[in-house]
Amino acid sequence: MIRHDQLNPRVRGLSPSATLQINEYCNQLIREGQDIIKLGLGQSPFPVPDIVAKALQQYAHEKDYLPVKGLYALRQAVAEYYQRRDGLACTADAVMVGPGSKELLYNLQMACQGELLLPAPSWVSYAPQALILGHNVRYLPTQADNHWRIKPEQLDQLEPLPDEQVRILILNYPSNPTGCSYEPEEMKALAEAARRQNIIIVADEIYGETHYQNNHLSMAKYYPEGTVISSGLSKWCGAGGWRLGIMVFPEALLPVQETMAVIASETFTSTSAPTQYAACVAFAESADMNRYLEDTRQVLKQVADYMVNRLSASGLSMVPPVGGFYLLASFEAFRDALSERNIVTSEQLCRAVLSETGVAFLPGTDFGLPADQLYARMAFVDFDGRKALAAVASQPLDVHFVIRNCPRLVGACARLDQWLKGLED
Repeated sequence: MIRHDQLNPRVRGLSPSATLQINEYCNQLIREGQDIIKLGLGQSPFPVPDIVAKALQQYAHEKDYLPVKGLYALRQAVAEYYQRRDGLACTADAVMVGPGSKELLYNLQMACQGELLLPAPSWVSYAPQALILGHNVRYLPTQADNHWRIKPEQLDQLEPLPDEQVRILILNYPSNPTGCSYEPEEMKALAEAARRQNIIIVADEIYGETHYQNNHLSMAKYYPEGTVISSGLSKWCGAGGWRLGIMVFPEALLPVQETMAVIASETFTSTSAPTQYAACVAFAESADMNRYLEDTRQVLKQVADYMVNRLSASGLSMVPPVGGFYLLASFEAFRDALSERNIVTSEQLCRAVLSETGVAFLPGTDFGLPADQLYARMAFVDFDGRKALAAVASQPLDVHFVIRNCPRLVGACARLDQWLKGLED
């Protein structure tokens, strides 16, 4: 019926999302009876907050198509959330709702002509979205000793684009895959460089509420006229499968929002009505939500500390994360021993570890790093988040908390330690 060469050339050369692919592969291995510890897909381990889940039940009868830009009550709740959290002067009219932040990020790129700027490393789906649309992708190299942050001079050194094109820089912080973020002075300097170069910054703040010290700051505070905020329910609200994302636009970029609304009207129409009604509760101020967020941050901080300490003791190096549930570990100290086994790329490394230990994580190449840099991203999420949250009130938050409540993560570290020791035998 159809030949391979009749498929869209921008898509046929791409692979499925690495994070989704590793999750499906791991599930297949588990169904086959293998004991796999899943550190690949970054899915929140925590349950949806009870008050949000109950709201979804309450509004399950809502069946009508909602406005393309989203339920007005939700847009108002999101605007008030950013007014409250970041002191931003945004309104409901500046907010757009979509079926996941991934879809909104894609539609934003579709709405604009130009070039996508990405820190290397960065999340796996940004670049493929641009390539599907025929846009150029430019990676801005970063270094571990600078906590994987881009520098203002990297923006200042960019050559001008034609007048009809624009550059979009996606900044995800705390970052997937590194768990790192930006300090206020760094954000201010980046904002000044973006302003000089007329660059649109998409601040992907999907992990903002997971900042362990609750110190997340939005780039929109420093570059209000040129920053689009992207977020949703998947990471800080444990509701990845609900597929609800939001974007907040400054007045100068409302034409982008309007164009995205046209795209939405011809594609997904609107986001699930019950989910939007329930999301109003998630974004509203409440003691229940504040307690949930504080408890999840405390658990993630303890788990991150355990992973960093345990893996560092095994000889790996990494920048300690400040939020989210990822770390980017370097196996560089084992390069010679790995090379003797013909393991010279991060992809070969991850395949070998999965095959020989049952621990699954992703290679740095999936995030834009060179193949010969021996980095791997680990998502420390393979634990029972509901059990861990229930234990917060009764157990000290220390290393023993992780050992009691996150045995699979403890097992992953032990398996990896044994494997690394075996390299040197």
